[in-house]
Amino acid sequence: MPPLTAKNPAGAAAVLPPPAPMGEISPHIAQWLGGAFTALVTPFQHDRIAQKTFADFVDWQIDDGARGLVTGGALGEAATLSPRERLRLVEIAVETADGRVPVIAATGTNCTAETIELTRAAQAAGASAALVVAPYYSRPGQEGLFRHFCAVAREVDLPLLVENDPGRTAIHVTPDTMARLAAIPNIVGMADWTDASRRPGSPALPENFIRLDCEDDSAALSRLAGGRGALSAVANLAPRLAAELHRAADAADWPRAAALQRRLRPLFDALSREEGPGPIKYALSLLRPGFAPHLRLPLVAIRHETAGAIVAALTETGLPHQATEK
Repeated sequence: MPPLTAKNPAGAAAVLPPPAPMGEISPHIAQWLGGAFTALVTPFQHDRIAQKTFADFVDWQIDDGARGLVTGGALGEAATLSPRERLRLVEIAVETADGRVPVIAATGTNCTAETIELTRAAQAAGASAALVVAPYYSRPGQEGLFRHFCAVAREVDLPLLVENDPGRTAIHVTPDTMARLAAIPNIVGMADWTDASRRPGSPALPENFIRLDCEDDSAALSRLAGGRGALSAVANLAPRLAAELHRAADAADWPRAAALQRRLRPLFDALSREEGPGPIKYALSLLRPGFAPHLRLPLVAIRHETAGAIVAALTETGLPHQATEK
């Protein structure tokens, strides 16, 4: 496969820059890397990325309060996207956001060299940071994990978040390994899919090392325990409510944060009936006419019972929707 190239904001092809030395990251990162970042789903039409729909979706997310956006992650069906499709999502998001919010590109694969190439391409496309998942399927040991993330960090001058998602990757980045990675200047934080209430104690991490939670139903608990924000699935449907929850946490208004989490709980429960982006896409097809709920195989349409639960949850949460028969 020829090297990936990215388009600059003017639309011209940009040759990827050479590897950049690892350097100090600007302190301003801590000011924007927090709150509710929407883990965007990817719309399809005729098995291709629906680019106009995606751009409109990004625009609506920003207008409705999203603090930032994540493209091409697990909920974006990264496993079924080609590297060029993943890069195109970054380009569309960056072009549409136009500096209004940061865009984090999910660039992780189970191949170190491919991860480096995609991360460099995302940097050239204007991504603000990269989300790098632990290498699934390969399942290296902790030393292999450490060297994988080190190799990526050495090749880009971009803030990196280590994604710990053992439920999907079958490998866990241990607290000891995370502490080693936190010493690398441009590894600025982690995105954690594990249950906030069951996480083991961690060695001391730098004070400015950022932890983002990925389980919406424990967002308030994670913030109370020192987390800085979330990569949120429910924000695909309710970006304003998700943003308000995290603004309440920023202000240490825990009663307000808890109340917002209770309001969103019907959605948490309905979306968790089935894994993956299927429930979110179905809900979006009710909230945003024109957003088709299509999935790429091996994912298939959600069950009728799940669809009914989603309709009920949207109603209970107070989100206006176009209820239809599935």
